[in-house]
Amino acid sequence: MSKLQGKVAVVTGAARSQGRSHAINLARQGADVVVCDISGQIDSAPYALSSAEDLAETVRLVEQEDRRCVGITADVRDSAAVDGVFERAVEEFGRVDVAVSNAAIFAAEKLVDMSDDQWNDVMDVNATGSFHTVRAAARPMIEQGEGGRIICISSTAGRQGMDHFGNYTASKWAVLGLMKTASMELAPHSITVNAVCPGATKTNLIFENKRVYELFCPDKENPTTADVEEVILRDLHKLPVPWIEPQDISNAVVFLASEEARYVTGLALDVNCGLSSTWAA
Repeated sequence: MSKLQGKVAVVTGAARSQGRSHAINLARQGADVVVCDISGQIDSAPYALSSAEDLAETVRLVEQEDRRCVGITADVRDSAAVDGVFERAVEEFGRVDVAVSNAAIFAAEKLVDMSDDQWNDVMDVNATGSFHTVRAAARPMIEQGEGGRIICISSTAGRQGMDHFGNYTASKWAVLGLMKTASMELAPHSITVNAVCPGATKTNLIFENKRVYELFCPDKENPTTADVEEVILRDLHKLPVPWIEPQDISNAVVFLASEEARYVTGLALDVNCGLSSTWAA
């Protein structure tokens, strides 16, 4: 039997990569899904963000799982837009049972050289966007009176420091603090709140990202994926795996969304191949 039959899930940052994978896998387990993404660019991000076409493709792939899907363009930095996503979910499906706060960006630089925009944009999307999502998800779940599942996507960077990633690590530590507090406040309503902390995952944020590759391999000119994989295998992942697939993170999301995890709350679940970094603080 499908683990999420009859449930309704909302996934932010779902136009591609991890978010798309989460949406598809939730649908595969029986959930109808509302997906949202910015469908535009944030200037400080050193890579292309998702497009409206990416979001439409996620909707198509979810519908291939024989579930209903609604795609909405929304910027998680905008609290009214995030509220609107959850209001639309209730309008379309009558309820919200699962929320996955996945939207995130990065902009890498040494702290002494980091611009205000690089700091503010990453914090606004990753930390404040998660707050907007958790708050917006909790409201209909409380009103329904039947509990719910909120899952925040943090990072192994939310457990340690990382050179050039001060804004990103701060934002992901903030996600864990938000999750811990929300799990306490929402427990009386039978709403569980947990987080997943991925390691080096094959997503648009890191895989074949020139800026990230330069940081992984500072002594190489135009480092290749093979160069980066060598660093990951040597210095980061303990298991002999260079990249974690989005599917592996989605497996954790589905577990935390399911009845199998009904008594799990306040947990930060590492899916990181035993990552220990030379960048650790």
